[in-house]
Amino acid sequence: MNNQQNTLARISEIFSKGSSGAIIIPPNPSVDAVAAATSLYLGLLKMGKTVSLVCASKPQSDLIAVDKIQSNIGAGGDSLLVSFPYTDGSIDKVDYNIQGEYFNLIITPRPGYQKLSPSQVNYSYTGGIVDFLIVIDSPTLQSLGSVYTDNQNQFTGKDIINIDRHLTNAFFGTVNFVNKTISSVSELILAIFQNLKIETNRDMATNLYAGIAAATNNFTSYSVNADTFQNVSTLLRLGAVKKIIRKPQPMINPTPAQGPEYHPIKPIEAVEKEVQKELRSPQDWLKPKIFKGGGLI
Repeated sequence: MNNQQNTLARISEIFSKGSSGAIIIPPNPSVDAVAAATSLYLGLLKMGKTVSLVCASKPQSDLIAVDKIQSNIGAGGDSLLVSFPYTDGSIDKVDYNIQGEYFNLIITPRPGYQKLSPSQVNYSYTGGIVDFLIVIDSPTLQSLGSVYTDNQNQFTGKDIINIDRHLTNAFFGTVNFVNKTISSVSELILAIFQNLKIETNRDMATNLYAGIAAATNNFTSYSVNADTFQNVSTLLRLGAVKKIIRKPQPMINPTPAQGPEYHPIKPIEAVEKEVQKELRSPQDWLKPKIFKGGGLI
């Protein structure tokens, strides 16, 4: 058994003995990181695991299951967590009342601050026990930002699966599935699916395809090799929908609209004088011209 097979066997063992876990990616993650995390999330759900997706910052993406990403570690649990953007000093008070069969939580903004928009409120469950942690695309635990610095006790005594391709990876995990020459971290997730015999459905394949495409600049980076295209071929056979990842185009300032050219209005007397002057101009331009030597005579 080679090193990769041994690593995958250890990952399989952790998944087998644990029933719940959290998948964590660093703040401001790459498309590849989000694709890998969301695909693994969907795969673990298919295995019957209780799992959460965690990131210190909410990524903006149209990848499937990205809406499941939360900022706190916790798989399931019984405690409802209500979270929303907060500016220091913006809340005047938090209160509650009970009306009939309804419990009402009342959040009052401080005068001068905007009221809370319902669209900004997120709900999730916390307090659940996490058996394992999966860290994706992060060279160190500190790279996870506040998810790690504010919850270091949650990383103590847990099996940590470190999945990464950074050259600077610190091998901090209980299991380190690190390949520094592979084109994308999404390909490492595909290897896990294949080894654990996890059925990769269309959504999972589509996300992984998008991750590889983004990490390789649409398959043009120097790290692309035959293995990359073999993995892409596998994903397409599994039903992946191709999504072209385009680089943001620079904003071009539009040419300012030009108003009509301004011609000052001349007094009628000035116009009449110009017309009379033209009428008095010599009429010799009607006569034929004769050229001799180097000039006109």
